[in-house]
Amino acid sequence: MTTQADKAQTFSRLHEEGTFVMPNFWDMGSAVLLERLEFKALATTSAGFAQSLGRLDGQVSLEEKLDHCRQTATVTTVPISVDFEQGFADAPDQAAANLMRLTETGVVGASIEDYSGRDIYPLSLGVERIQACAEALTRLDFKFTLTARAENLIRGVQDLNDSIARLNAYAAAGADVVYAPGLAGAEQVKAVLDEVDKPLNVLFALMPNVSMAQYAQLGVRRISLGGALANHAIGATLQAAHEMLEAGTFGWVANAASGKAIRQLLG
Repeated sequence: MTTQADKAQTFSRLHEEGTFVMPNFWDMGSAVLLERLEFKALATTSAGFAQSLGRLDGQVSLEEKLDHCRQTATVTTVPISVDFEQGFADAPDQAAANLMRLTETGVVGASIEDYSGRDIYPLSLGVERIQACAEALTRLDFKFTLTARAENLIRGVQDLNDSIARLNAYAAAGADVVYAPGLAGAEQVKAVLDEVDKPLNVLFALMPNVSMAQYAQLGVRRISLGGALANHAIGATLQAAHEMLEAGTFGWVANAASGKAIRQLLG
């Protein structure tokens, strides 16, 4: 039996050398399918999970998030890291308390944003929040990987220098991994890696033409997909729906996974 401590050790070790893709699932079925395809670690997506409930990103409650993580950790054996948004609280002590509840679900990592849902937090508050979370995690008897997210670039604040300063401050506050979603090219990735001495997670979305080999050459440790896989599934559904409604045809079925392929993965 793979224990939470085993998963935590595996996940921590993945960040020590090499480069790995950590795809984001949106429900129990997609988590199981991705594990069966032999990805070494998985992540949740706040947007994808919200969409699976018929809602938008940011409209999921803490209790729903915890249940989602508990369920998927139960049906998988690989490490799971959680898009824990802003920790479901602004105050450092409450964000840390919520994170400790998350550790009880069986997952072994989480990212904490410096975005309230309305504004970017002042740097001092962002640091206090990461520090509170890191200190709380020291009470665990296993290594929980804490990722700190600097949200500037993805929230319309195109200030790479401030993002790098934030990542350095969060690293000093106790983050194990840093993440600035919205990096838009190899030069920006290199600028971060030159200045920040922590494993870097990169969101591929703005750099879809960069290969795994190129990420590895740059020194990126982890690549995540955000809501891209969930959006891809929705995109395929929308295309099929439009074809049926507008053309009255069913050609879309040619691109559908076969029942046999699904049975082989899930059986």
